[in-house]
Amino acid sequence: MKEENNNKDPHDRHPMLEQLSQLWKNKPAIAGLIIIVTFILAAIFAPWISPHDPLEVSLYDQIKPPVWHETGAWKNILGTDDLGRDTLSRIIWGSRVSLQVALFAVGLAFAIGTFLGAVAGYFKGKLDSAIMRIMDMILAFPYLLLAIVVVAYLGPSLENAMMAIAITYVPRFARIVRGSVLEEAEKDYVMAEHALGAKNRRIIFLAILPNCLGPLIVLTTLSMASAILDSAALSFLGLGAQPPIPEWGAMIARSRGLILRASWVMPFPGVAILLAVLGFNLFGDGLRDALDPRLRD
Repeated sequence: MKEENNNKDPHDRHPMLEQLSQLWKNKPAIAGLIIIVTFILAAIFAPWISPHDPLEVSLYDQIKPPVWHETGAWKNILGTDDLGRDTLSRIIWGSRVSLQVALFAVGLAFAIGTFLGAVAGYFKGKLDSAIMRIMDMILAFPYLLLAIVVVAYLGPSLENAMMAIAITYVPRFARIVRGSVLEEAEKDYVMAEHALGAKNRRIIFLAILPNCLGPLIVLTTLSMASAILDSAALSFLGLGAQPPIPEWGAMIARSRGLILRASWVMPFPGVAILLAVLGFNLFGDGLRDALDPRLRD
């Protein structure tokens, strides 16, 4: 018995263990995961790790340079803005705002898009055509332009920006779920469920959808990156987070007028956006490589 266990093929491991092994070997994906975890921890522990109140105005500390500047000080490591607010503190709290927007927008798009895509792919026919034509109409508009129109109609606010981003992301989830459901619906286990008299609701949500999670997880991760970028864009245009909320895009918009007097104010929130988007993209690409057997070495 021991000899048989020793001779067991290492490739006979559980598929999930194999996927985790592939993901662990992907160094860019691990780097992306580290970046994501760093931002999540910053968002969770912002009240404790933030050196200052992000909304605190200090007219005595206006436009202070970062610590490495010859006139900088450790009190404000990344300097201050034109109202004397600490840049590092606002970036830390901004991670909470950006992740909140991304989670809500992507989560809502995930729920609605998955439901519509599953229904369209399973029932087919006229219902499928009607749902997918609506998705095509949404996709016909540039997604950022559509988000701007939605927010302009609903009114500028962080909540409306979340809704606008979610609406523009629904079609991408609906299309990928529909394709997966169309493929899975023809397999033997689904036929067996029909033969046993299972209800459509059970077949869709308990039999088919669990087998469509791979591409959905990858799309969700990559959509988080897009949502952070779109949220920053809407706030930069004045349609997302409103002052004095510390949001990265809004911070960049406000610092435009300081580019000549205090060139260090603008880059820091931009770097935060870059790192957050890069982290989710690297991790999403790694997940795609791990979950798709066609992309493995």
